[in-house]
Amino acid sequence: MAKNIQSLERAAAMLRLLAGGERRLGLSDIASSLGLAKGTAHGILRTLQAEGFVEQDAASRYQLGAELLRLGNSYLDVHELRARALVWTDDLARSSGESVHLGVLHQQGVLIVHHVFRPDDSRQVLEVGAMQPLHSTALGKVLSAYDPVAHSEVLELEREPFTPRTITETTAFETLLDTTRARGWAADVEETWDGVAAVAAPIHDRRRMPVGAVAITGAVERVCDGGELRSELIAAVRDCARAVSRDLGAGRF
Repeated sequence: MAKNIQSLERAAAMLRLLAGGERRLGLSDIASSLGLAKGTAHGILRTLQAEGFVEQDAASRYQLGAELLRLGNSYLDVHELRARALVWTDDLARSSGESVHLGVLHQQGVLIVHHVFRPDDSRQVLEVGAMQPLHSTALGKVLSAYDPVAHSEVLELEREPFTPRTITETTAFETLLDTTRARGWAADVEETWDGVAAVAAPIHDRRRMPVGAVAITGAVERVCDGGELRSELIAAVRDCARAVSRDLGAGRF
């Protein structure tokens, strides 16, 4: 089996380091964090900087460069799931009055590949590129219920209790996934963030394989009624998921 190229592994580790934490780090911090000699780290940084993947500020601190954003947007533009979902998720946000997220399985979590803002004048932060946990979010539960790879990964993970409502025990979590498959949607009512609720449904492709999930997310007092998710929002999310699935060739559900 072919060996990995060490210099590329180090460059990838460097980009991941810069993508988290303080986002701007000095040479010494980068070298120390990755266990590299300063000369080695500087050589990799200089190459990444020449390609536009890393930028250096006036204080000689490094951060991610604009070329990564361009490549990321290019990936999203050609991502068939996102392209097919654009119109439907816009409609869902408009009809529900809440934020809509489109997520896919990625590195033992949920990668947000599309985010439609809540259609009001409130200040909001774009979450495209953010990662969400598999075991507590509505998107993650849907993927864990329908995608065998996600199911295996979520059972191997240490399921962190983000709030007192987070389900972490294996038997209870498996029962929750059974319920999700039986009813066709998943909920997150203050299991990941206090005061926030979400409902998600799976999206399938032409092979009827799960390729992602769509969710409505908002304040508990808006998304829920009497402690339960509003039935019209559940129906709207499921309709959106079916519409995207049909556009991907899954046929009628």
